[in-house]
Amino acid sequence: MKKVPVPPSRPPSRPCSARRIAALALGLAAAASSSAQPAVGTGQTLRIQINSDIRTTDPGGNRDDNTDNVLLHVGEGLVALREDTSVGPMLASKVDTSADGLTYTFTLRDGVKFQNGATLTADDVVWNWQRYLKPTSGWRCLPEFDGKGMTKVLSVEAPNPKTVVFKLERASALFLTMMARPDCGGAAILHRSSVGPDGAWKEPVGTGPYKLKEWKRGQYVELTRFDGYSSRAEPRDGLTGGKKAEVENLRFVVIPDSAAAKAALYSGGIDAFVSPSPADVVEMRKRSDVLVDTTPVMTMVGLLLQTNDPVLKDVRVRRALALSLDMPEIARSVTEGLSAVNNSVVPSSSPYYDAVQGGGFKRDLAAAKKLLAEAGYRGQPIRMIANKRYEALYSAAVLVQAMASEAGINVELEVLDWATQLDRYTKGQYQSMAFIYSARIDPSLNYEMVSGDKATQPRKVWDSPYAQARLTESMVTRDKARRQVLFDEMHKQMLQDVPMIVLFNASDATAMRKSVTGFKGWAPAKPRFWNVRLAAAG
Repeated sequence: MKKVPVPPSRPPSRPCSARRIAALALGLAAAASSSAQPAVGTGQTLRIQINSDIRTTDPGGNRDDNTDNVLLHVGEGLVALREDTSVGPMLASKVDTSADGLTYTFTLRDGVKFQNGATLTADDVVWNWQRYLKPTSGWRCLPEFDGKGMTKVLSVEAPNPKTVVFKLERASALFLTMMARPDCGGAAILHRSSVGPDGAWKEPVGTGPYKLKEWKRGQYVELTRFDGYSSRAEPRDGLTGGKKAEVENLRFVVIPDSAAAKAALYSGGIDAFVSPSPADVVEMRKRSDVLVDTTPVMTMVGLLLQTNDPVLKDVRVRRALALSLDMPEIARSVTEGLSAVNNSVVPSSSPYYDAVQGGGFKRDLAAAKKLLAEAGYRGQPIRMIANKRYEALYSAAVLVQAMASEAGINVELEVLDWATQLDRYTKGQYQSMAFIYSARIDPSLNYEMVSGDKATQPRKVWDSPYAQARLTESMVTRDKARRQVLFDEMHKQMLQDVPMIVLFNASDATAMRKSVTGFKGWAPAKPRFWNVRLAAAG
């Protein structure tokens, strides 16, 4: 007969003194009081204007700036951008790189939960990266990891639940930077329940401080606090560091018209107005009920010129257009003096912006007319696409049209909605357009977004083997001096080729009711609404 072990007897209980009973009662009362206290911001909804609906809930897929800005509150990657645009750990506790730069080992943080309660493991990271690397994934950054661009990821393995190892075909100085790119969803690690059994997308189940609550298309996207969020211990630092959902709900309200958004802010219909026009910023600064956060950012505004177009394929016509423009006046007028001219793809706030990058075009109508005569230009119309979602683009296009006419260039404006313009840009179906690029965090990425093979990527503006060779080298070398030489060479060549005319870098603003506290803008122009509080009404 099997012997059943006898559990040890319980120690005899001690008689409770009146003092112990009183202390216990007080402790229980305090605990009950504490549990009854609602979390900070419970029941509150912070209403944030966005000027168009998001395009998807799949991070880094069919994206635009609004899509990125909403989803960065939901999903997080292994690494993320710091405040100074360097890269730091996010879901990883540390990152080790082999001496040859071909192996990256990520150690995951303890206690990270997905928004369905599941614990993050290395297998989840492997699953996500297998999904990203599928040729049919539609992930924006796929060309940088599948061998077509920066490098090729040969394998992603999980030797244990806390460790993920990436093996690369060739070393790249920008591997972690690419992984952290907000326009690629930050390579967010999502739970596999984000897709159905057939692999079709459902909705994001991430690790961020907010989770998706409701997407009412064309009206709003609402996120709600993820109570199981595991924050990093450090202070907020860019897209990494400590994050706290101080308000229970974030509602991103679609208000395309800036006048309507301003009226909603003034009336209390919304709490935050993202990227008001410079003219509105000047007006809002005079009000006592509104606060405006203004930050110089890396966003780039410029004119794209289709080099395959029958008229604009002649570089003399493109150069003549550049020489017809008073660019300092365009920057001053469009931004109400908040931004200065910058003809370089490298942002003026970049550490790589030097005297060479500061060189650009100067208005010379006589030289412009001479070039047009040499090219045999006879006033053929050049259709320039713009939109009114971004006031700066429309205003810049109007000024360009007027200034170019003084040199005899016939610019005709075509005003489209932003979605249509973005589609035309992606397909390369335009003569010219006033366009805005969201911030990039390294000059290599700035040049990457505009240069490449038009045959395979029609959205690329500058199809130049000279530029591509230098861009490729800049993505591999870690020598800062050599990178500076490469960027300077590309800038000088772009001024010769004129596939586009960079006008200025924006100064981003967010206007808020005075009840909103804790918001802070930053150079990559990605508004963050964690660690932001909303004062209680009344």
